[in-house]
Amino acid sequence: MLTERQIAIFKAIVDEFTRTAEPVGSKTLMNLLDFQCSSATIRNEMAALEEAGLLEKTHTSSGRIPSHKGYRFYVEHLMERQLDSEVKYSLQKVFSERHYSMEEVVQKSCDILSQMTNLTSVALGPESKYQLLQHIQLIPISSRSAVAIFITDHGHTENKTFHFDTDVSVKDIKTCCDLLNDKLSGTPIKDVVDKMQEIEPLLAAQVARHEVLFEAFVSAFMKFASDKVYCSGQNNMLYQPEYADINKLREVMKVLEDSSLFRQLANHEGNVAIEISGDNDLIQVDDMAVVSSKFHISDGEEGQLMIVGPTRMQYSKVLSILGTMGQQLSRLLQESEDNV
Repeated sequence: MLTERQIAIFKAIVDEFTRTAEPVGSKTLMNLLDFQCSSATIRNEMAALEEAGLLEKTHTSSGRIPSHKGYRFYVEHLMERQLDSEVKYSLQKVFSERHYSMEEVVQKSCDILSQMTNLTSVALGPESKYQLLQHIQLIPISSRSAVAIFITDHGHTENKTFHFDTDVSVKDIKTCCDLLNDKLSGTPIKDVVDKMQEIEPLLAAQVARHEVLFEAFVSAFMKFASDKVYCSGQNNMLYQPEYADINKLREVMKVLEDSSLFRQLANHEGNVAIEISGDNDLIQVDDMAVVSSKFHISDGEEGQLMIVGPTRMQYSKVLSILGTMGQQLSRLLQESEDNV
C-alpha cells in the first residue's frame, strides 16, 4: 500500500518522464512537488517505489523511470480522463464539408488521431470477408454509371459507384443483378470472386455488355473482401527517442505493417484496452504500448481505433482523444447507415 507522498512522487515521475523522456532525479522532483520535502526523503521514497517494482534505474543516470508495472499501476489507478472538445470540433468541421463513405470517415479519423497525438494511429474496419453476401442492388445513375449496394448477413452495407467505359442498358443491369443475387446469395465475401469466375459464362449468355459489369463487380468484391486496416502517422515514430536505434526502428515499422497483430489485439473485453510490452506477448518490441477503443458501426458491428507509441505516451491525453473520437465516429457512421 503506497502512502499519499509516494503516490504524489510516483505520479510526478511518470508525468515528467512522459514529457521529457529523461530519467527523473530527486532534485528535479523537489521543484515539481507541491509540498516541501528534502532530497534525502525523496530518494528514500524513490527507493521504496523501486523496491515495489513501480520504478527502475537506468544505467546512465541516478534518476528513475517508470517500469512496465509502474505504467500499468498509473493507468489503472492514477490517470485522469477528460472529454476532449478539440477532437469533437475537428471531426465536426472535417465531416460537415460533404458526405463521406464509411471508409473515408474511418481513414480521415485515423489521420486526425495521428496529428493530435503525434503518434501512429491504426483504425480497423469491420472484418467483413467472413460474412455472407445476402443481397446486391444496382441502381443506374446514367448509361455509364451506377451505384452498387452490397448487404451481408450481419447487416453490413457497402456502397460502390461504378463508372463504365461504354454505355450499359438498364435491362443489362437488372439481368446482371438478378443473376448475381440468385447465384451468390449466401456466399462468404472472401469466396465471391472465385464463384463469379464460375458463373461468368452464364453472365455472358444473358447480358450484352457482360465484360464491363463483370470487371466492375470483381473489382468491388476484391476490395470488399480486403482487410480494412488503416494506418497513419508512421513517420511520428522517427521522432521518439526510444526508437533512435535503427534496428529497433525497423522492428517498430515491421509491427505497424502486421495487420493480423492488430486484429488479435482488438479481441478484448470492454470498450477500451491498454496493452503494454512486457504485459502482452503479442507485442514483441520493448518500450511499446497500444491503446485501443471500439466504435460502433451498426447492429452487432464494431471497429477499433488504436494509438501505437512508446510506453512513455501520455495515456490520459490519448484515452481522452480516443474516447471522444470513438463516440463521434459511432454517431457519424450511424447517421450514414440511417441515410442509406
